[in-house]
Amino acid sequence: MIARAREAALHELVVRLHLPVTDVGLLDRAFTHTSYANEHKERSVQHNERLEFLGDAVLDLIIGEYLFKTYPQMTEGELTKTKAAIVCESSLASCSGALGFGEYLLLGKGEATSGGRQRASILADTFESVVGALYLHTSYKVATEFVLSHLQGYIKQAILGNLGKDFKTLLQEFVQQDGEKHIQYSLVGESGPDHDKVFLMEVCIDGISYGSGSGKNKKEAEQHAAQEALEHIKNSTI
Repeated sequence: MIARAREAALHELVVRLHLPVTDVGLLDRAFTHTSYANEHKERSVQHNERLEFLGDAVLDLIIGEYLFKTYPQMTEGELTKTKAAIVCESSLASCSGALGFGEYLLLGKGEATSGGRQRASILADTFESVVGALYLHTSYKVATEFVLSHLQGYIKQAILGNLGKDFKTLLQEFVQQDGEKHIQYSLVGESGPDHDKVFLMEVCIDGISYGSGSGKNKKEAEQHAAQEALEHIKNSTI
């Protein structure tokens, strides 16, 4: 049984993304991490790993089919390389973050306090889980429309050969298209015990804060901060 507030939040997501979903039960499962299920074993909570498995396969087919039909000049090797860049963890995590999927995740307490909602691996897995849920609940056609709609920008970047770069590099290249700008990363917080620290880094461009991110080390936190800043800048220019 889904709590009323949780059900309302998922319905809001369905409306915002224009998804033809009437029963949000499968979406609830798509946003339920194993850490949450493990902490609520007495309730027999279902987590999203099986949906992630299915979504991964469906996503591979959608992107593979799209590239095959749209770019007939591509060789098998080029198709494989391009598809891998589009469905890689960083691309799916970035898209998932831009869609606000982290806000809907049910995480265990430890995972939630250590930055799980911004963790690339979890966000990427969640995107795959949502694709799996859409495929099961609606159709391959609906899942395809969702994937191609939200990954179109990443597909274009992959065709141009820009995917596969880290977020700090992508942010630097993006903001310096119109001239040199000063990008600075600063440590703004730490939490957790010494053996399990979580670092919070902020990125400023010409002295203005554009994003922050957390991670198990400063480099990981910087990447997440750059990812947030890149999404913020791109969304503000749409």
